[in-house]
Amino acid sequence: MKVGKALVAAARGLVLAIASLAGSITLFVLAVLSLAFIPLGVGVLTTPPLFALVRAHANQRRLLAARWSGVQIPLPYRALPPDLRGGLVGMVERCSLLLRDPATWRDLLWLIVDMTAGAVVALLACAPMPYGLEGWVLALGTWEPIVGGTGTYWYGFVPVTSQATANYAALLGCGLIVLGVFTSPVLLRAHFLVGRAFLAPTPRMTLAERVHHLTETRHDVVDTSAAELRRIERDLHDGAQARLVAMGMSLGTVEALMEKDPAKAKELLAAARASSAEALAELRDLVRGIHPPVLAERGLGDAVRALALRMPLSVEVEVDLPGRADEPVETAAYFAISELLTNAAKHSGADRVWIDIHHDSDDGALRIAVTDDGEGGASASEGSGLSGVQRRLGAFDGVMAISSPVGGPTMATIEIPCRLSAQRPTV
Repeated sequence: MKVGKALVAAARGLVLAIASLAGSITLFVLAVLSLAFIPLGVGVLTTPPLFALVRAHANQRRLLAARWSGVQIPLPYRALPPDLRGGLVGMVERCSLLLRDPATWRDLLWLIVDMTAGAVVALLACAPMPYGLEGWVLALGTWEPIVGGTGTYWYGFVPVTSQATANYAALLGCGLIVLGVFTSPVLLRAHFLVGRAFLAPTPRMTLAERVHHLTETRHDVVDTSAAELRRIERDLHDGAQARLVAMGMSLGTVEALMEKDPAKAKELLAAARASSAEALAELRDLVRGIHPPVLAERGLGDAVRALALRMPLSVEVEVDLPGRADEPVETAAYFAISELLTNAAKHSGADRVWIDIHHDSDDGALRIAVTDDGEGGASASEGSGLSGVQRRLGAFDGVMAISSPVGGPTMATIEIPCRLSAQRPTV
């Protein structure tokens, strides 16, 4: 088993050495030339696509690091604004943003390290086993034509001049093969660790990205809160407030008709009582839309089950929560599920929806999966309800991923970092 892993590691080391020497040298030379031509104007046009190739080269190495050695290298790149203009102005803006990104310069530094130290480590991972096999090949008789042409052939520190010295070379080859069995996988991993030192974000870059993310999510939360307040004001103005005003006018009329036309006054009182009941129902619906009572009293699982019962399609809910999350987290998760169910009922043409809610104690995350058997094609594009869900989850460092191929099914996965407290008693 170890021999097989070592052979695979040696072959991979050869691939990495070729990629480091051919790919990194070529890209570094082209990148330096492109940067040098920026003052002439040509580099402004060549730098963005060229650094896209550099990032693709680096991302390929990140992928190989994870697949071949289990070394995870996070992406450090700043996201480009989605509203960049086209044409020459857009190219200038893109070039400027790339040059202001610290990860761009770290990629250049990585290219230098990769074509020197990285290539050497990759060759060291590859060399011991094939070089050890050469000692056996010499002992099998090939030493004679080689020595006949050169006089002496040095295999490592062994001068091969006869069959006896060729046998010594075979013995040294055995040692090299044994060495390769133990060192090739280690050196392959060392190659990726060297790359990670330059390709992974620094603590300062991570902190800057964190601050940027928090700034964006803060703006999103403020915008969401303002929109929610406007919705509440609109619902109060158009619903309960209008009914209460109408009811007040009816009661004024009743007061005037009490002695003149008691029957008419009684009729108006009945209408006013009906209006008060309708206003109360609308206020209850409004409060439920702000924070459902069942969510506060019984938690996320029961609140989602109650929500599922009100849906016009079949909804299956699986919940595995040993405790309660913080109230803001539960509220965000509840309304995210509500939006996903509403989308499934209105737009997907689905007949069934499956909801799975559980908490992963290993990494402390609340995970929710909402799957429907509809027609697919859902997208969290800007302006859609799903984009609003993403912004709301972003305030808690939560993320939502949507897989919705045309033809279905649609699966939305939500992950929110949180800790669970003891289950609060129900009322």
